[in-house]
Amino acid sequence: MQRPLAFLISAMRARKTEKAYSLIGGGSPILRITEAQARALEESLSDSPCLFKVFIGMRYWKPTIEEAIDRALDYGAERLLGLSLYPHYSIATTGSALKEFERVIRSRKVIEYSYIKSWFSNPFYIEALVDVIKKGFDSHGKMPVLFSAHSLPERFILEGDPYLEEIKGTIKAITERIDIEYHLSFQSKSGPVKWLEPSTDYMLHNLAGKGIKEILVVPISFISDHVETLYEIDILYKEIADRLGIKLFRVESLNTHPLLIMGLKEIVIRKAEELQWTG
Repeated sequence: MQRPLAFLISAMRARKTEKAYSLIGGGSPILRITEAQARALEESLSDSPCLFKVFIGMRYWKPTIEEAIDRALDYGAERLLGLSLYPHYSIATTGSALKEFERVIRSRKVIEYSYIKSWFSNPFYIEALVDVIKKGFDSHGKMPVLFSAHSLPERFILEGDPYLEEIKGTIKAITERIDIEYHLSFQSKSGPVKWLEPSTDYMLHNLAGKGIKEILVVPISFISDHVETLYEIDILYKEIADRLGIKLFRVESLNTHPLLIMGLKEIVIRKAEELQWTG
């Protein structure tokens, strides 16, 4: 039954996804934003003690991780450092990307390599989130904050996946820098398994029942604009909030925020120093 069931699910999701993309301009800006992040990071690393060249590899789109590694090898790279743009580690996201990273490298040739698993508490990353929250308050007034993270099947956490604890670690670091009333919810679930709760749409109903009239959404596990922010939050959840009598605002995505780029630079330099690659 797996093949026909998989076909049915993929067909249903394809129609839903196609509609979502049509509402945000016909496609995701994730590649364009990632390219801009790569350029900014490479430029910021230009004053470092060794030469860094930044290549982009996507897990499920082009350029693939395999293509990125081949480009780096063709360029003459002597070492490769994998940097996931997921701040929080999960076997389903960073773990999957790093597994592919290692597979491709080992299939090509012997080359020194390493990777960065997570950076959920990087001070510059935290400051960037604090900055966009403050800007949200400046634009719309101070209000409760809803941290909306990408969901995971609950069994991942029960099996030891650190994702949830790292999400909470980021929120803890933020609340040590800024006084806010906050809530945590999870979005983008799919399939019949039990996912992390509460879902973002459930949380909106819950907050409406408590008399909340305004909410500032912070997409905590996303650093770039894509369908989860531009469609799910800006369109789907905003429509739900409107029906519930809640004004929903969203902070700006970090994208190429200078503090984010500074954070990525620090992460790369620190790891290179730890590996003694800067000599």
